[in-house]
Amino acid sequence: MSAPHTDVEQVEAANTAFYEALERGDFEELSALWLTPADLGVDETYHDPADVGVVSCVHPGWPVLTGRGEVLRSYALIMANTDYIQFFLTDVHVSVTGDTALVTCTENILSGGPAPEGDEELGPLVGQLVVATNVFRRTPEGWKLWSHHASPVLAENGENGENGENGENEDEETPS
Repeated sequence: MSAPHTDVEQVEAANTAFYEALERGDFEELSALWLTPADLGVDETYHDPADVGVVSCVHPGWPVLTGRGEVLRSYALIMANTDYIQFFLTDVHVSVTGDTALVTCTENILSGGPAPEGDEELGPLVGQLVVATNVFRRTPEGWKLWSHHASPVLAENGENGENGENGENEDEETPS
């Protein structure tokens, strides 16, 4: 068993690799980062992989996806329909207990869709703030993703025109 600080560093590296593979649209690398039944020592000949060490994923606004095939199909779909995506991770916290690690973070996402017809540039860039929890499991090949859960962050009070009791934004100054 490795030292606790080494485990944290390895989990941080696995977490970073996950987001970098997604940014590059590298489906093979992204797939290799997810837990497989073989990582758990399970012979798929005798066990349904969907029932063993089930991986799961919740993308913002999506239902729960379970099973490696369903999760990886969702990433293939996202990659096929996203021309540009970049993650700026903040508030990253790693906790390791035995062979399981938990990473919580804020995903500051910048993404762009396809260009308008006849234009070679990206479509408009959109920013999104999402909080995520990534669960990793130690395998002989390193730390692998077991679960990813991401939820959008709603605007805090006082931002984006949050209204006071009288229907007016109490902190808002009149524009000049």
